[in-house]
Amino acid sequence: MEVPVWQPNTAQWRIIWIVSVFLILCWPPEKGRSLGLKITNRLADPRNTLPTMPEPLPIALDDNGDAVSEHDALAAEYYRQYESSALTRYRMRLKEATDPFDPSTTIGPLFAERHRERVEGYIARLAAVWGRAGHVGTAISFAGNGQ
Repeated sequence: MEVPVWQPNTAQWRIIWIVSVFLILCWPPEKGRSLGLKITNRLADPRNTLPTMPEPLPIALDDNGDAVSEHDALAAEYYRQYESSALTRYRMRLKEATDPFDPSTTIGPLFAERHRERVEGYIARLAAVWGRAGHVGTAISFAGNGQ
């Protein structure tokens, strides 16, 4: 006996495709920027004509007058173009945009049980050193239960 398999209709396929493309573009890589952000950075300045803010001058070059004047000239050109128009300012922001979240973060928000237990362990060790385990432990158990 053959069981019919569910197939999405046209509207459902559109939603599936939109969500899939969105996930592919926004998925954070281990290092660097997401694919969607790389595309945005490239579209903001396709010919790489907009200047980027120069890196801070290393302390070792503070006494080098030529290096300081070159750095100042690069910074002046950056600010000149940044102040030239709203569209240029917007493009420069898009060119230098980064992902809002760091994928290498090791501990996230404390709503996960594992994270809360880890933090409670740190506080319990600290409280044992201080000799006030009762007060600190009570505050944590109330915070963990949402009371």
